[in-house]
Amino acid sequence: MTRSESGDTDSAAPAGVETQKRKYPVGAIVLLAPAAAALWGSSRMTWVTVSSTDGLTEPRTDKLNGGVWFGALTPLALVLLAAIAAVLATRGWLRRMVGVLIGLAAAVTAVPAFALLTRSGATAARAATLAELPGRATVTEVVTSQFPAVLSLVGALAAFTAGVLLARMPQDTARLSGKYDNPVFRRAAATEQVTRQRTDDADATSGQLSERVLWDALDAGTDPTEEAPGPDAAVDTPDHDQGKTGSGGA
Repeated sequence: MTRSESGDTDSAAPAGVETQKRKYPVGAIVLLAPAAAALWGSSRMTWVTVSSTDGLTEPRTDKLNGGVWFGALTPLALVLLAAIAAVLATRGWLRRMVGVLIGLAAAVTAVPAFALLTRSGATAARAATLAELPGRATVTEVVTSQFPAVLSLVGALAAFTAGVLLARMPQDTARLSGKYDNPVFRRAAATEQVTRQRTDDADATSGQLSERVLWDALDAGTDPTEEAPGPDAAVDTPDHDQGKTGSGGA
């Protein structure tokens, strides 16, 4: 028996049927990756261009990118990338909790972009503060760029959708691979399965144990090839020989 690639990816489930029925969060991961890219790209683009003059020096023009206009934009993009690894490493209620956190982060991300697109905030005053204009300066013009804000809003919507998908995933969703399970629990489960196979009917359990389970059982000190003792093993051989001797003497 050799440890193969297919054996490493088999689940420790008794018949492997439950693992095949489990769903992987492919849709959420597909949404998180472009969402993170959209937020990062938007953070590098110019959101607001502010022109000002102070009456003493030449008029100045400052371009404020997304990272300056919304300081958490770049960190949130990195958070979404880290969330992909968290999704792959968790399952059950932990994964649903990750989905809730992603949804909250996406909602926060959408606020500055929505405010800029709807012109609902004090854009000129905020631009003067972020550009660090002197107190005597006067803002003469503020130009907003819609595309970076729209890109950020699209990324936030994609992340929010991914969070909703994760929060609604069933309890039996699978992790990235069974090889990341705790070896202690995996070996204990393999030993239990081998023991159960010995006590059950051989025809009913034949072929149900994967090579991964057999290797885990060996690592735990259990020999999967050892057969359970049959009823004939309980015969008292000394008494049987004594009976033979008595009949021969008669």
